[in-house]
Amino acid sequence: MNETTTIQILPYTLIVGQQQIKLALELAYIAPRIGGVLLSGQRGTGKSTAVRAFAQMMYERLPVTLPINATEDRVVGGWRIDELMQSKAVPQKGLLEEANGGLLYIDEVNLLDDHIVNIILDVTSTGVLVVQREGQSFQKPVSYTLVGTMNPEEGGLRPQLLDRFGLMVSVEAEQNEAERTMILQTVLEFDEALSQLKVGETSAYINEALQKDKKRKALLEKARQNFYNVKVPVSVARNCVKLAIKFNAEGNRGDYIIALAARAYAALVDAKQVTNDHVAEVARLALQHRRPEVLQSNQMPWSDEDDEQVMKMMNGE
Repeated sequence: MNETTTIQILPYTLIVGQQQIKLALELAYIAPRIGGVLLSGQRGTGKSTAVRAFAQMMYERLPVTLPINATEDRVVGGWRIDELMQSKAVPQKGLLEEANGGLLYIDEVNLLDDHIVNIILDVTSTGVLVVQREGQSFQKPVSYTLVGTMNPEEGGLRPQLLDRFGLMVSVEAEQNEAERTMILQTVLEFDEALSQLKVGETSAYINEALQKDKKRKALLEKARQNFYNVKVPVSVARNCVKLAIKFNAEGNRGDYIIALAARAYAALVDAKQVTNDHVAEVARLALQHRRPEVLQSNQMPWSDEDDEQVMKMMNGE
Protein backbone atom coordinates (compact mmCIF):
# COMPACT_ATOMS: atom_id res chain seq x y z
CA MET A 1 0.00 0.00 0.00
CA ASN A 2 2.99 2.31 0.29
CA GLU A 3 4.00 1.94 -3.32
CA THR A 4 3.94 4.93 -5.60
CA THR A 5 0.92 4.64 -7.87
CA THR A 6 1.20 4.94 -11.63
CA ILE A 7 -2.53 5.50 -12.09
CA GLN A 8 -3.13 8.78 -13.88
CA ILE A 9 -5.75 10.95 -12.23
CA LEU A 10 -6.54 14.61 -12.68
CA PRO A 11 -3.67 16.63 -11.14
CA TYR A 12 -4.67 18.64 -8.09
CA THR A 13 -3.76 22.03 -9.53
CA LEU A 14 -6.03 21.43 -12.52
CA ILE A 15 -9.16 21.17 -10.37
CA VAL A 16 -11.45 24.11 -11.13
CA GLY A 17 -13.34 25.72 -8.26
CA GLN A 18 -14.15 23.95 -4.95
CA GLN A 19 -11.83 26.30 -3.07
CA GLN A 20 -13.28 25.34 0.31
CA ILE A 21 -12.52 21.65 -0.27
CA LYS A 22 -8.96 22.48 -1.25
CA LEU A 23 -8.47 24.79 1.71
CA ALA A 24 -9.81 22.23 4.20
CA LEU A 25 -7.58 19.46 2.84
CA GLU A 26 -4.53 21.70 2.94
CA LEU A 27 -5.18 22.95 6.47
CA ALA A 28 -5.69 19.40 7.75
CA TYR A 29 -2.35 18.42 6.22
CA ILE A 30 -0.51 21.41 7.70
CA ALA A 31 -2.02 20.84 11.16
CA PRO A 32 -2.75 17.11 11.67
CA ARG A 33 -4.26 17.78 15.09
CA ILE A 34 -7.22 19.40 13.35
CA GLY A 35 -8.53 15.85 13.25
CA GLY A 36 -9.89 15.30 9.78
CA VAL A 37 -12.18 16.81 7.18
CA LEU A 38 -15.82 16.02 6.47
CA LEU A 39 -17.17 16.79 2.99
CA SER A 40 -20.97 16.91 2.93
CA GLY A 41 -22.85 17.18 -0.34
CA GLN A 42 -24.59 15.48 -3.21
CA ARG A 43 -22.91 13.08 -5.60
CA GLY A 44 -21.10 14.40 -8.66
CA THR A 45 -19.71 17.52 -6.99
CA GLY A 46 -16.02 16.59 -7.23
CA LYS A 47 -15.47 15.41 -3.65
CA SER A 48 -13.73 12.14 -4.50
CA THR A 49 -11.80 13.71 -7.38
CA ALA A 50 -10.34 16.39 -5.13
CA VAL A 51 -9.43 13.92 -2.36
CA ARG A 52 -7.68 11.50 -4.72
CA ALA A 53 -5.84 14.29 -6.50
CA PHE A 54 -4.66 15.72 -3.18
CA ALA A 55 -3.45 12.31 -1.96
CA GLN A 56 -1.62 11.70 -5.23
CA MET A 57 0.08 15.09 -5.01
CA MET A 58 1.11 14.93 -1.35
CA TYR A 59 1.76 11.21 -0.83
CA GLU A 60 2.36 9.94 -4.39
CA ARG A 61 -0.27 7.27 -3.86
CA LEU A 62 -4.03 7.05 -3.82
CA PRO A 63 -5.79 7.18 -0.46
CA VAL A 64 -6.49 4.06 1.56
CA THR A 65 -10.25 3.68 1.20
CA LEU A 66 -12.29 2.24 4.03
CA PRO A 67 -15.39 0.36 2.81
CA ILE A 68 -18.80 0.85 4.40
CA ASN A 69 -18.93 -2.77 5.57
CA ALA A 70 -15.48 -2.67 7.23
CA THR A 71 -15.20 -4.73 10.41
CA GLU A 72 -13.17 -3.80 13.47
CA ASP A 73 -10.42 -6.32 12.73
CA ARG A 74 -10.10 -4.96 9.17
CA VAL A 75 -9.78 -1.43 10.56
CA VAL A 76 -7.38 -1.94 13.48
CA GLY A 77 -5.76 -5.23 12.45
CA GLY A 78 -6.21 -8.87 13.33
CA TRP A 79 -4.93 -12.28 12.36
CA ARG A 80 -4.43 -13.68 8.88
CA ILE A 81 -7.25 -16.17 8.40
CA ASP A 82 -5.31 -18.43 6.04
CA GLU A 83 -2.54 -18.82 8.61
CA LEU A 84 -4.96 -19.39 11.49
CA MET A 85 -6.47 -22.30 9.59
CA GLN A 86 -3.02 -23.86 9.72
CA SER A 87 -2.73 -23.16 13.46
CA LYS A 88 -0.35 -20.26 12.89
CA ALA A 89 -0.94 -16.85 14.46
CA VAL A 90 0.30 -14.26 11.96
CA PRO A 91 -0.77 -10.61 12.54
CA GLN A 92 -2.36 -8.70 9.68
CA LYS A 93 -2.23 -4.92 9.46
CA GLY A 94 -5.48 -3.01 9.53
CA LEU A 95 -6.47 -0.18 7.24
CA LEU A 96 -5.39 2.45 9.77
CA GLU A 97 -1.82 1.16 9.68
CA GLU A 98 -1.93 0.90 5.91
CA ALA A 99 -2.94 4.57 5.77
CA ASN A 100 -0.04 5.60 8.03
CA GLY A 101 1.85 8.47 6.43
CA GLY A 102 -0.90 8.96 3.84
CA LEU A 103 -4.59 9.72 3.52
CA LEU A 104 -7.48 7.64 4.87
CA TYR A 105 -10.66 8.12 2.86
CA ILE A 106 -14.12 7.09 4.05
CA ASP A 107 -16.83 7.46 1.42
CA GLU A 108 -20.36 7.78 2.86
CA VAL A 109 -19.04 7.87 6.41
CA ASN A 110 -22.58 8.47 7.67
CA LEU A 111 -23.45 4.90 6.65
CA LEU A 112 -20.54 3.38 8.58
CA ASP A 113 -21.08 1.77 11.97
CA ASP A 114 -20.75 4.40 14.72
CA HIS A 115 -18.37 2.18 16.70
CA ILE A 116 -15.95 2.01 13.76
CA VAL A 117 -16.15 5.76 13.16
CA ASN A 118 -15.38 6.35 16.83
CA ILE A 119 -12.27 4.14 16.67
CA ILE A 120 -11.00 5.98 13.59
CA LEU A 121 -11.58 9.41 15.12
CA ASP A 122 -9.80 8.34 18.33
CA VAL A 123 -6.69 7.34 16.39
CA THR A 124 -6.90 10.47 14.24
CA SER A 125 -6.92 12.79 17.26
CA THR A 126 -4.32 10.95 19.37
CA GLY A 127 -1.96 9.68 16.68
CA VAL A 128 -1.82 6.35 18.52
CA LEU A 129 -3.41 3.05 17.55
CA VAL A 130 -4.26 1.01 20.67
CA VAL A 131 -5.28 -2.61 20.13
CA GLN A 132 -6.37 -4.96 22.89
CA ARG A 133 -8.42 -7.74 21.37
CA GLU A 134 -8.25 -11.38 20.31
CA GLY A 135 -4.94 -12.02 22.03
CA GLN A 136 -3.28 -8.89 20.64
CA SER A 137 -2.12 -6.02 22.82
CA PHE A 138 -0.03 -3.19 21.41
CA GLN A 139 0.26 0.53 20.80
CA LYS A 140 1.61 2.02 17.58
CA PRO A 141 2.08 5.60 16.40
CA VAL A 142 -0.18 6.14 13.39
CA SER A 143 -0.61 9.40 11.49
CA TYR A 144 -2.76 10.07 8.47
CA THR A 145 -4.99 12.74 6.97
CA LEU A 146 -8.61 11.67 7.50
CA VAL A 147 -11.26 12.65 4.97
CA GLY A 148 -14.87 11.49 5.11
CA THR A 149 -17.68 12.22 2.68
CA MET A 150 -21.42 12.02 3.16
CA ASN A 151 -24.67 12.80 1.42
CA PRO A 152 -26.95 14.35 4.07
CA GLU A 153 -30.00 13.15 2.14
CA GLU A 154 -29.01 9.59 3.10
CA GLY A 155 -28.80 10.28 6.83
CA GLY A 156 -26.38 12.02 9.11
CA LEU A 157 -23.76 11.40 11.75
CA ARG A 158 -24.51 11.38 15.44
CA PRO A 159 -23.70 14.82 16.95
CA GLN A 160 -20.85 13.35 19.02
CA LEU A 161 -19.13 12.07 15.87
CA LEU A 162 -19.93 15.11 13.73
CA ASP A 163 -18.27 17.38 16.28
CA ARG A 164 -15.07 15.34 16.24
CA PHE A 165 -14.36 16.09 12.60
CA GLY A 166 -12.14 19.16 12.75
CA LEU A 167 -13.33 20.87 9.57
CA MET A 168 -16.47 20.50 7.50
CA VAL A 169 -17.19 21.64 3.95
CA SER A 170 -20.72 21.89 2.59
CA VAL A 171 -20.15 20.97 -1.05
CA GLU A 172 -22.50 22.20 -3.75
CA ALA A 173 -22.55 21.77 -7.51
CA GLU A 174 -21.16 24.76 -9.38
CA GLN A 175 -24.01 26.84 -10.83
CA ASN A 176 -22.02 29.53 -12.61
CA GLU A 177 -22.10 28.81 -16.35
CA ALA A 178 -18.59 30.10 -17.04
CA GLU A 179 -17.15 28.06 -14.16
CA ARG A 180 -18.96 24.91 -15.29
CA THR A 181 -17.65 25.42 -18.79
CA MET A 182 -14.10 25.60 -17.42
CA ILE A 183 -14.68 22.37 -15.50
CA LEU A 184 -15.93 20.65 -18.64
CA GLN A 185 -13.03 21.93 -20.74
CA THR A 186 -10.54 20.72 -18.14
CA VAL A 187 -12.03 17.22 -18.12
CA LEU A 188 -12.07 17.06 -21.92
CA GLU A 189 -8.45 18.22 -22.16
CA PHE A 190 -7.41 15.72 -19.51
CA ASP A 191 -9.15 12.89 -21.38
CA GLU A 192 -7.28 13.89 -24.53
CA ALA A 193 -3.98 13.97 -22.64
CA LEU A 194 -4.63 10.48 -21.24
CA SER A 195 -5.23 9.16 -24.75
CA GLN A 196 -1.77 10.41 -25.71
CA LEU A 197 -0.18 8.60 -22.78
CA LYS A 198 -1.95 5.35 -23.65
CA VAL A 199 -0.28 5.24 -27.07
CA GLY A 200 3.15 5.98 -25.62
CA GLU A 201 3.24 9.71 -26.32
CA THR A 202 4.09 12.39 -23.81
CA SER A 203 1.64 15.04 -22.70
CA ALA A 204 2.86 18.58 -22.17
CA TYR A 205 -0.53 19.34 -20.60
CA ILE A 206 -0.09 16.76 -17.83
CA ASN A 207 3.62 17.39 -17.36
CA GLU A 208 2.99 21.09 -16.81
CA ALA A 209 0.24 20.34 -14.30
CA LEU A 210 2.46 17.89 -12.41
CA GLN A 211 5.16 20.55 -12.12
CA LYS A 212 2.58 22.88 -10.58
CA ASP A 213 1.59 20.07 -8.20
CA LYS A 214 5.23 19.74 -7.09
CA LYS A 215 5.40 23.44 -6.29
CA ARG A 216 2.16 23.28 -4.35
CA LYS A 217 3.37 20.25 -2.42
CA ALA A 218 6.60 22.04 -1.50
CA LEU A 219 4.57 25.04 -0.29
CA LEU A 220 2.38 22.85 1.93
CA GLU A 221 5.35 20.95 3.33
CA LYS A 222 7.04 24.23 4.23
CA ALA A 223 3.86 25.46 5.92
CA ARG A 224 3.64 22.24 7.94
CA GLN A 225 7.25 22.61 9.07
CA ASN A 226 6.68 26.24 10.08
CA PHE A 227 3.32 25.66 11.77
CA TYR A 228 4.54 25.99 15.36
CA ASN A 229 6.71 28.99 14.49
CA VAL A 230 3.56 31.00 13.82
CA LYS A 231 2.52 32.90 16.93
CA VAL A 232 -1.06 33.15 18.16
CA PRO A 233 -1.60 36.47 20.01
CA VAL A 234 -3.81 36.37 23.08
CA SER A 235 -6.21 38.83 21.45
CA VAL A 236 -6.69 36.47 18.50
CA ALA A 237 -7.16 33.45 20.78
CA ARG A 238 -9.81 35.44 22.64
CA ASN A 239 -11.61 36.13 19.38
CA CYS A 240 -11.60 32.42 18.55
CA VAL A 241 -13.46 31.82 21.81
CA LYS A 242 -15.87 34.70 21.15
CA LEU A 243 -16.70 33.29 17.71
CA ALA A 244 -17.41 29.83 19.11
CA ILE A 245 -19.69 31.33 21.76
CA LYS A 246 -21.45 33.61 19.26
CA PHE A 247 -22.30 30.67 16.99
CA ASN A 248 -23.33 28.49 19.96
CA ALA A 249 -20.70 25.82 19.27
CA GLU A 250 -21.17 23.10 21.87
CA GLY A 251 -18.18 22.33 24.10
CA ASN A 252 -14.67 23.73 23.78
CA ARG A 253 -13.48 21.83 20.72
CA GLY A 254 -14.62 24.60 18.37
CA ASP A 255 -12.37 27.18 20.05
CA TYR A 256 -9.35 24.94 19.60
CA ILE A 257 -10.10 24.00 15.99
CA ILE A 258 -10.60 27.63 14.93
CA ALA A 259 -7.23 28.50 16.44
CA LEU A 260 -5.50 25.49 14.84
CA ALA A 261 -7.00 26.18 11.43
CA ALA A 262 -6.21 29.89 11.59
CA ARG A 263 -2.63 29.09 12.55
CA ALA A 264 -2.39 26.63 9.66
CA TYR A 265 -3.78 29.24 7.28
CA ALA A 266 -1.25 31.79 8.52
CA ALA A 267 1.53 29.26 7.91
CA LEU A 268 0.13 28.60 4.43
CA VAL A 269 0.37 32.29 3.49
CA ASP A 270 3.79 32.56 5.18
CA ALA A 271 2.68 34.92 7.95
CA LYS A 272 4.62 35.24 11.19
CA GLN A 273 1.57 35.40 13.43
CA VAL A 274 -2.15 34.75 13.25
CA THR A 275 -4.42 37.73 12.59
CA ASN A 276 -8.16 38.22 12.75
CA ASP A 277 -8.26 37.98 8.95
CA HIS A 278 -6.83 34.46 9.15
CA VAL A 279 -9.49 33.53 11.70
CA ALA A 280 -12.23 34.88 9.43
CA GLU A 281 -10.96 32.74 6.53
CA VAL A 282 -11.42 29.48 8.47
CA ALA A 283 -14.40 30.26 10.71
CA ARG A 284 -16.96 28.64 8.43
CA LEU A 285 -14.95 25.42 8.08
CA ALA A 286 -14.54 25.10 11.84
CA LEU A 287 -17.97 26.20 13.06
CA GLN A 288 -20.77 25.39 10.64
CA HIS A 289 -21.16 21.76 11.79
CA ARG A 290 -21.00 22.62 15.49
CA ARG A 291 -24.10 24.79 15.66
CA PRO A 292 -27.07 23.32 17.59
CA GLU A 293 -29.48 23.54 14.64
CA VAL A 294 -27.01 21.57 12.49
CA LEU A 295 -26.47 18.89 15.12
CA GLN A 296 -30.23 18.37 15.21
CA SER A 297 -30.96 18.35 11.47
CA ASN A 298 -27.69 17.28 9.78
CA GLN A 299 -28.13 20.18 7.35
CA MET A 300 -25.17 22.55 7.06
CA PRO A 301 -26.54 26.04 6.44
CA TRP A 302 -24.09 28.93 6.41
CA SER A 303 -25.33 32.22 5.02
CA ASP A 304 -23.83 35.46 3.78
CA GLU A 305 -25.17 36.96 7.00
CA ASP A 306 -23.00 34.50 8.95
CA ASP A 307 -19.94 35.65 7.02
CA GLU A 308 -20.87 39.27 7.74
CA GLN A 309 -21.25 38.46 11.43
CA VAL A 310 -17.78 36.91 11.50
CA MET A 311 -16.23 39.94 9.82
CA LYS A 312 -17.97 42.35 12.22
CA MET A 313 -16.66 40.42 15.21
CA MET A 314 -13.14 40.29 13.80
CA ASN A 315 -13.31 44.05 13.20
CA GLY A 316 -14.40 44.65 16.80
CA GLU A 317 -17.92 45.76 15.93
